[in-house]
Amino acid sequence: MATKWLTAEQAKLRAERNFAKTEQRRQEAESAMDALKAEQRAVAEKTARLRALRLAKEAADAEAAAAAAAAAPAKTPKTRRAR
Repeated sequence: MATKWLTAEQAKLRAERNFAKTEQRRQEAESAMDALKAEQRAVAEKTARLRALRLAKEAADAEAAAAAAAAAPAKTPKTRRAR
């Protein structure tokens, strides 16, 4: 037993120190998890915003290409001359 040669007061102080250390580690881990979740949330929001911008640009490009194709005169196929 680790507290065999300790007085009751010494054992109590040791237990309190161990508890305080454990509690501090728990709070640090919780804080780190909160920071990680906030970073992940920011990345997800940025990704969603950029995806929306990309999709809007692709749609505008497709619409512009369709308008350009409709506005361009249709090419008539050249016929070969008979020899």
